[in-house]
Amino acid sequence: MKVACVGGGPASLYFSILMKLVDPSHDITVYERNPAGSTYGWGVTYWDELLQSLHGADPESARAIREGSVGWDSWVAHVGDRATVTVENGDEGFGIGRRELLGILTERARSLGARIEFECEIADEDELADADLVVAGDGVNSVLRERHADHFGAEIAVGRNVYTWLGTTKLFDHFTFAFVETAHGWIWCYGYGYGKQHSTCVVECSPETWRGLGLHEANEADGLALLEKLFVDMLDGHPLIGRAHPDGSAHWLNFRTLTNRKWYHDNIVLLGDAAHTTHYSIGTGTALALGDAAFLVGALHGGTPLQPALARYERQRKAAIRSTQRAARYSARWYENLPRYIGLPPAQMVALLGQRHSRLLPHLPPRLYYRIDQAAVRLSSVRSKGA
Repeated sequence: MKVACVGGGPASLYFSILMKLVDPSHDITVYERNPAGSTYGWGVTYWDELLQSLHGADPESARAIREGSVGWDSWVAHVGDRATVTVENGDEGFGIGRRELLGILTERARSLGARIEFECEIADEDELADADLVVAGDGVNSVLRERHADHFGAEIAVGRNVYTWLGTTKLFDHFTFAFVETAHGWIWCYGYGYGKQHSTCVVECSPETWRGLGLHEANEADGLALLEKLFVDMLDGHPLIGRAHPDGSAHWLNFRTLTNRKWYHDNIVLLGDAAHTTHYSIGTGTALALGDAAFLVGALHGGTPLQPALARYERQRKAAIRSTQRAARYSARWYENLPRYIGLPPAQMVALLGQRHSRLLPHLPPRLYYRIDQAAVRLSSVRSKGA
């Protein structure tokens, strides 16, 4: 099969790796519009469950990814000046630099015989007329998807809160949250390490707080200075590092949740953020992209023709990610409704932070939900000891 992958992100690169492992005779080219080593973002997160899946699919790239990552098994939350709460994780989490991850996947794909073409922008599938399959892994603003917008039926829901994605030289030992009260409302940040020198910080707040603090009109330098003051305890005096627009303005966004009615059209199939996005607060974007790649490879090698194979991929993958998408929606709404929880005693508030994926939590008084949850934990512990 001759395959053209448009977009050189994790989904396309991992797809090319797995396709080559299944059948080295596949002719695969990945087209990336940006130069090699040029990427946005700081670090990405993943969890132990994904690492086990990667080892099962391709141990070599899995080992390289693990070696390039930092891990944590607990998280810490600073709630204003009231308390710091530490929570032990059930699963081990990891952070890796996006550039490092892409470098690992690029080299592995090349070693297996895939071609990676940088600074090569594909604006029209007609440029790939000789390909049997075109994989659109070109992100949330996918050009190939938009050329067939009526067919794919993309819908975008825009989140209410604003956020910015930053780096810092502060090395976090734990996954760390900080909630800071200002005269204009609460603003919060979460940070995690992804290498030996840097961590990621994501800052979020309501639009009212954002405007009240003057962040809506501050340039990046002034905005970073203000955020460094607000989160000085969390950062231990370390600076924040931004990614300014060419005019020097700050990079604040509203998260866009993308869904598509269809995931394939003729020989074009959507992968990763071109097919779906999930709110950053549950840290599953990379895992979902790599999972998409694995599902698509499995469907294509099921012994069926291309169109039924793509239909199988769409059907099975949509079903597989449904619960994660639902959890992401509830997580985003928890933060949008932070005033509902922030007045609780810190231990209770942090416990509900860990339960933000719950479908029931928005419909019960927070204190009642907390009591029910703690009773369930105690009951489970008693049953475990009895066993």
